[in-house]
Amino acid sequence: MKNRFVLFLIVVLITSFQRLNAQQPNILFILADDMSYPYSSVYGDQVVKTPHLERLAQLGVTFTNAYAANPSCTPSRAAILTGRYPHKLGEAVNLVGRLDASFPTYVQVLRKEGYEVAYDRKGWAPGDFTQMGYKENPAGKQVEFQNMLSQLPKEKPFFFWFGTNDPHRTFPFGRGRTSGIDLNKIKVPAFLPDVPEVRGDLADYFYLIKRLDDEVGDLLKVLEQAGRLENTIIVMTSDNGMPFPHAKTNLYDYGTRVPLIISSFSKKIIQNKRNDSFVNLIDLTPTFLDLAGVKNKPVMDGISLMPVLTGQTSAHRTEVFLERERHCMSRNEMDRGAGYPMRAIRTSNFLYIVNLRHYRMPGGDESMPGTTSEFGDVDGGPTKAFILDNRNDPVVKPFFELGFAKRPSEELYDLRKDPFNINNVANLAEYASAKKELTGKLLQWMQNEKDPRLNGGGDEIDRYKPTTWAWITKWSIEFVKE
Repeated sequence: MKNRFVLFLIVVLITSFQRLNAQQPNILFILADDMSYPYSSVYGDQVVKTPHLERLAQLGVTFTNAYAANPSCTPSRAAILTGRYPHKLGEAVNLVGRLDASFPTYVQVLRKEGYEVAYDRKGWAPGDFTQMGYKENPAGKQVEFQNMLSQLPKEKPFFFWFGTNDPHRTFPFGRGRTSGIDLNKIKVPAFLPDVPEVRGDLADYFYLIKRLDDEVGDLLKVLEQAGRLENTIIVMTSDNGMPFPHAKTNLYDYGTRVPLIISSFSKKIIQNKRNDSFVNLIDLTPTFLDLAGVKNKPVMDGISLMPVLTGQTSAHRTEVFLERERHCMSRNEMDRGAGYPMRAIRTSNFLYIVNLRHYRMPGGDESMPGTTSEFGDVDGGPTKAFILDNRNDPVVKPFFELGFAKRPSEELYDLRKDPFNINNVANLAEYASAKKELTGKLLQWMQNEKDPRLNGGGDEIDRYKPTTWAWITKWSIEFVKE
């Protein structure tokens, strides 16, 4: 009898250990809003100090070549939610477009696996999800992080999307300088004029990145106080790049290249590693599902990062394919629905872009009758205002052309010489071979992925109606009812 009891205890202990060992990890997903890749001390920036992100980097993998699938908020977030290329998501390919509820998201899959799934601040946005068959935001139910943890049973795993609004415009004017940022130490990217107005604007942008970093520290404290820190995987990235001309809404690096750090306090993934392989943010959803141990996954275009995170390999993608459709309603063509469709391939050495309607204005039309829109695909603020107000100045004119003027059908940038993507070498004979190879790869991708823009198609995309309306002005944004 005694032996049977001892055997029973052993079985119970083994079973309990196995259950504990197989416990599904929590996942905290921190999504910044408009944060470009280089602006963090994690990536070597000397002005933007981000100690909490540095802490996460020490506890996981820091990716140096992560890219948003689309440099516009709503389609980028839809691609993350589904793990699919934006052009496969119907009307969700546009800003404030409709993400049909029939597309599987990680939210639905993880809930079936027993996860509590929620978000706070900015989830899938901007847009009106009530027009799409959703009763809640596609990112889940909205609740404050601390409140969710206080009510959640200890044994129940969670996935939480913390969508900070930083560092999105509008910026608190002058806070960069007053917070102690030395404007003289800022390195102004080569696609912007180096003038006090731009330096001040960048300083205010950096202030919001520092504020974001402070919130990361607050989230870690909440996890620790709730006793959830050890079993939580933390993923930090951004939906697209910085809200400046030649950046956000463009397929240039400062529009698509974003930070990405994946960390674990319990050493469930490798520690303090940098990885230079290419990552498309559509790779996050399959990674989330693998972290949760999901066996039956929906169809996705993303590739899980788990082999990299567990140290099985250091290789992931060797290139990424990028796309853009309509951002704001900023053109008079096609009943104001005309976008600026682009496709691109980014490799280690080159960025090749095809502007599929290159006769349109990439930054939006200068004006639209009956609206306050002014080059409405470029976020308003001091930098935009300075460039527009001084566009005829010979010193400023080249910057206006980079951010607002019409572009050729093809653009090719040699990233070894031109990290800011300002010198188009598409027509130079010495790059003919490289351009041919990249053109072939991009066309093949468009064919394989059933891109509606292949062979000149896709005009239906310009006719999709938005769920909400707004006009971007020289200085700000105005929401309207149409």
